[in-house]
Amino acid sequence: MKVIILAGGFGTRISELTNKIPKPMIKIKGKPIIYHIMKHYAKYGHKDFYIALGYKGHVIKKYFKKKYLDWNINLIDTGENTMTGGRLKRLSKYIDKDETFMVTYGDGVSNVNLKKLIIFHKKLNKLVTLTAVRPPARFGAIKIIGNNVTYFKEKFRLDEGWINGGFFVMHKNFLKLIKNDKTYLEREPLNIISKRKNLNAYKHSGYWQCMDSLRDKEILEKEIHKIIEK
Repeated sequence: MKVIILAGGFGTRISELTNKIPKPMIKIKGKPIIYHIMKHYAKYGHKDFYIALGYKGHVIKKYFKKKYLDWNINLIDTGENTMTGGRLKRLSKYIDKDETFMVTYGDGVSNVNLKKLIIFHKKLNKLVTLTAVRPPARFGAIKIIGNNVTYFKEKFRLDEGWINGGFFVMHKNFLKLIKNDKTYLEREPLNIISKRKNLNAYKHSGYWQCMDSLRDKEILEKEIHKIIEK
């Protein structure tokens, strides 16, 4: 199954480190965080990567010039000012009709069981499944009834406390809901399908950590071993 990694953002909230390199290239235990993300996918046999580049994409290209195991790595420029949805839309030509694929962000790691995630997605047969996690209150929130996402709000907190942790499984038809480069994946497209009850949540209570600040980087330096599933 193809894996798309959104790796083109400016990383302004951690600008101390991203003034010279893109956020996915910030090193955790000597390796860029994007490497740790890809290694997790490869562990489950998913080695066909499509990396959506933007801000300082040349740094990522240079890093992946050398061969990485048996991974198939496609590095695609998607525009420096393109939003997350727009980046995904630009990669639609690499996805076949009726194909199911995976998507995640280039700045968050998890020990989510990808095999179980895919089985869950196929069983419920909705357009999109996201991995729901429970991090601190500074993130946006989703409300889940059963397995359906019924409410999607960016940068808000509900008592239930579940948020979008990335690690999506998607059907290509979802890409039709993305208008253009200015579209945020996390806004209109996901809101539309949540209202249509076509967005599922795979609840993951294990490890998840993103990197939005220097403090997050320090946490990851101490905890990156947790993405290696027991």
